[in-house]
Amino acid sequence: MTTLNINDIQAAAARIHVHTTPVLTSTILNEIAEYQGLTRQLLFKCELLQKSGSFKFRGASNAIALLSNEDAQKGVCTHSSGNHAQALALAAKLRGIPAYVVMPSNSPEVKKSAVRGYGAKVIECEPTLQAREDTAAKVIADTGATFIHPFNNFNVMAGQGTMALELLKQAEDQGTPLDAIIVPVGGGGMLSGIATAIRNLSPKVKIFAAEPMNVNDCSLSFVAKDHVLNAVGATSVADGLLTNVGTNTLPIILDKVDGVFTVSEEDIIRTTKLVWTYLKLCIEPSAAVGVSVALHNKEFKAMCDEQNIRNIGVILCGGNVDIVKIAKLFENCEQ
Repeated sequence: MTTLNINDIQAAAARIHVHTTPVLTSTILNEIAEYQGLTRQLLFKCELLQKSGSFKFRGASNAIALLSNEDAQKGVCTHSSGNHAQALALAAKLRGIPAYVVMPSNSPEVKKSAVRGYGAKVIECEPTLQAREDTAAKVIADTGATFIHPFNNFNVMAGQGTMALELLKQAEDQGTPLDAIIVPVGGGGMLSGIATAIRNLSPKVKIFAAEPMNVNDCSLSFVAKDHVLNAVGATSVADGLLTNVGTNTLPIILDKVDGVFTVSEEDIIRTTKLVWTYLKLCIEPSAAVGVSVALHNKEFKAMCDEQNIRNIGVILCGGNVDIVKIAKLFENCEQ
């Protein structure tokens, strides 16, 4: 596939076997999201409850399902230290094919163990992008495995877009049809899939991206209408969103997304704790970024008032979190 359209997303929804994740609300978080006395209804799409612990399973499943039997038997390969690694490993296991995951040697042991736990072979490399790409290329040359990119693959994007089909219906069924949706953005695969689905099915719904202020390449690229990369070494507690927007995802974002908003590290941590406390959901910090925009970004709140945006879908994209590390983050965090 060399492009993305609504037919691809609808076909993916019929093809893959995933959880229809619930949509939750919180009176307290709605109150925090109020601005100048005007109420909001936040609808939280709980992708942390998806298989493998994140939305990534949707895209990995779709990409693997579309492989021919001949290609599938040779396996799949990716380089990732995050949720895509676990998702691809599980999706491959469920199809009964090999998975090879290249991970930096400094990846947390808990993440490497999780990938191995799903049956994948972990190949460690030096912690640089070049080393990851070179190691993956060698694995592919040795095994004939198919490389599945975490976000720059259109089949992956189509799978990620299936959550928008669910959310639109769930919001309607609850009597709160969406006015807008906030999607965390790293490489942009999830954002591209969701934006494509919504633009086709509910074109009046506003689509906004959310990212950490420290790694705001999507925001900068959105303004420049061209790729602007993160500074070398830039980092964030939302470590699932460190990747620059992809070459295939940026054109979709520029065409279909209405705006990009950023939030501070302090607000990300504070919001993560709020969600743990009031929704009782163990989200990872990356999943808090969209919530943080709704709760703490004054520019976003003022814009919602101007445009009469009341019902806002928020994607809680994952929950693969190190409990010990998150506890340390919460120690000095005030709500």
